[in-house]
Amino acid sequence: MEHSSEIKNPAIDGGKAFDWGKVSSDYAKYRDIYPQEFYRKILERNLCRNGQRVLDIATGTGVLPRNLYTYGARWTGIDISENQIREARRLSEENQMNISYQVCAAEELDFPADSFDVITACQCFFYLDHAKAAPKFAHMLTKGGKLLVLYMTWLPLEDPVAEASEQLVLKYNPSWSGAGETRRPADIPAAVLDDFDIVSQEQFDLKVPFTRETWHGRMKACRGVGASLDASRLAAWEQEHREALKKAPERFEVLHYASIAELQVKEKAKNKKENER
Repeated sequence: MEHSSEIKNPAIDGGKAFDWGKVSSDYAKYRDIYPQEFYRKILERNLCRNGQRVLDIATGTGVLPRNLYTYGARWTGIDISENQIREARRLSEENQMNISYQVCAAEELDFPADSFDVITACQCFFYLDHAKAAPKFAHMLTKGGKLLVLYMTWLPLEDPVAEASEQLVLKYNPSWSGAGETRRPADIPAAVLDDFDIVSQEQFDLKVPFTRETWHGRMKACRGVGASLDASRLAAWEQEHREALKKAPERFEVLHYASIAELQVKEKAKNKKENER
């Protein structure tokens, strides 16, 4: 089945369409930025390691599976964007990583029951149709299987570089709803709790290093810029953003926070699926 990689959601950016495939080359180059502390928090939960079968939802360019590959899990990544998957395959092959990738929307997955021990959803959970996706996740997971919801973003109210960049995004894309983030737990909709229990939630701060060039690339590869602006507005944003960054040091850190929610598939959800088979 062919999938459009364009996404529209009335709750996001006022329903304005965006497409990560428009910015895949920049995404591959500039969005592999999670500090080691971020990955350590995953590994401390004894997840994504030691032969576990892990499915990464909306994998993008495969950032999560590639960075955790050496810990021994067997990874599969899916994404709605063919361009994102192309970059994920390229980067994995260049690093001799045996990771399976598929172009597929999370709501259309049809892996057999008990295919995975862990499902990860990084920077993407709020995009999903949870009523459709959560039962599929429960079906694909083993008994006791885990769903890991991950998120990291800058804190503009506390970081002046991030705040200035956000204001420039809003100048060119006023409907962008990604601005003004503050620390908060990952949002787990009620539809997900029909099939999963929350095991733990955690938020923690991270200082992420950038140069002017890599921060510009990171901002370009965000939903409100490269994934949604037309060519002329994107060019104008780039010119103004580069000029604004001349006020920043050549190297700097941007304050972020990360949020992790660990969920476990309910036994009754697994029993229901088994009875339906």
